[in-house]
Amino acid sequence: MAEKTLFEHILSGDIPSHKVGSGEGWYAFLDISPRREGHTLVIPITAASRMKDLSPLERSQLMEGVVEVQRLLAIKFNTTDFTVVVHDGPLAGQEVPHVHLHILPRTENDSGKTLAAMWPHQSQETDHDKLRVLALELQTEGE
Repeated sequence: MAEKTLFEHILSGDIPSHKVGSGEGWYAFLDISPRREGHTLVIPITAASRMKDLSPLERSQLMEGVVEVQRLLAIKFNTTDFTVVVHDGPLAGQEVPHVHLHILPRTENDSGKTLAAMWPHQSQETDHDKLRVLALELQTEGE
């Protein structure tokens, strides 16, 4: 039997959390190392380390949780804009091996950055031939 993850301990009540909300198949709580006020994590009740390990229903329930958390944060922070991030696996930056989405309310001058700012070294020229080949390869992977 695998050792419980930090989030499983939170779900079982072994470790306290600052609950924001919960619903069918999901639980949301404030991040203890927030990147900004309101930084919330939404997790599935099901212990799964990657999105692909969740069933379609579980993924749908998780997204309903994201939308509900956005609704709550929108009221509190008077915004309609959010950064929503998922690190799907350790190479993607996932620190807890349990699916979780970071929801950060975005407001004017909040010092947040864009995806392009995270990876600023991008070629100025778009290589459409290379993109077309990759798109075709990806389309045929599932066949």
